[in-house]
Amino acid sequence: MLSSMDDYPLHQIADVVRHTGTSDRNFYDRYYFNLHNAGEELFVVFGLGQYPNLGVQDAFLLVRHRSKHHVIRASRPLGDRADISVGPLRIEVLEGLQKLRIVCDDQEHGIQLDATWQGAHYPFLEPRHYIRKEGRVLFDTMRFAQLGRWQGSLSVDGKQFDICPEEFLGSRDRSWGVRPVGEAEPQGIHAGTPSMEGMWNYFPALFDDFAIHYIVNENNDGSRTIEEAIRIWKDSSREPEWLGRPEHDHRFNVAQPFITDIAEGLVHFPDAPGGALTLRGQPMLQTYLTVGTGYGMEPDWRHGMYQGPETVVQRETLDYGSDQQRMMGLVETPARFTLSGPDGEQHGAGMMEFAFFSNVDRYTG
Repeated sequence: MLSSMDDYPLHQIADVVRHTGTSDRNFYDRYYFNLHNAGEELFVVFGLGQYPNLGVQDAFLLVRHRSKHHVIRASRPLGDRADISVGPLRIEVLEGLQKLRIVCDDQEHGIQLDATWQGAHYPFLEPRHYIRKEGRVLFDTMRFAQLGRWQGSLSVDGKQFDICPEEFLGSRDRSWGVRPVGEAEPQGIHAGTPSMEGMWNYFPALFDDFAIHYIVNENNDGSRTIEEAIRIWKDSSREPEWLGRPEHDHRFNVAQPFITDIAEGLVHFPDAPGGALTLRGQPMLQTYLTVGTGYGMEPDWRHGMYQGPETVVQRETLDYGSDQQRMMGLVETPARFTLSGPDGEQHGAGMMEFAFFSNVDRYTG
């Protein structure tokens, strides 16, 4: 079970790197990236995960191009954990925490992507997300997040995009820990109760001199399992600013469990240093991240689900018009942001992520 990573001084337990400190089947270790130009034509999401206790590594590429929803997904047995590639999809870490490359070389689907990520600020370590229900730990995860810019090329639907950092931006994260993955387990006492409840919000936004990270998972009774509101300066000599407790006042065209149509994302930071701030997000190209990518909507393809002893690659194209009945789950959209406060308005761009896992009377009632 030795791997190339065992030659580096990064062990955390008295075992090889291939093994984790817990035997929980739901332990995972994942990359996530998005790429867009804050417009109405293109949104790209790339993900790759390892599941050491399930013996699986898988990845996906989602390209929302106008009305088309293209997905390429691949899975294989997990071997050397330093090999972060699956089928036509791979990641290269060029400079830890700052510069990475993502590649999709898929001749069959006609999608070619070769793009290099450059972080705009030092990554931010989010609060630990911990949920225990009926005695079992369902979530115990850590994640760092970062906004940045892209350079490279993308070919989709016969169109070539020249990706330049002046135009294309995005956000990424690295998360690890325990959360439900793989094949469905017997529910037992958990039957009928989702592992996550209420409303999920995740807004990373990039401005000229700083980034804003806003996170909330809020239950119907107003309690929160996680929250964060922080301003991170591109100038690393400046300390991040915590913006206090965030308060949301979103507008939706439709808001109900597993179906969300966003009109405007609106977040207030009444206790921000120097005076209250308000963040407004305008959705540009609403995309259902969970459709086809392994987040649990399809019973035969879930993150960490064993697909057999050989590499498996699958492809699917849907249309937001004719396949609307399949569009549900976690929503992500490129967004244009306005931050207003005592110093006037500043304009930026980023991503809004929404989900309603159960009713929140304020919005879904």
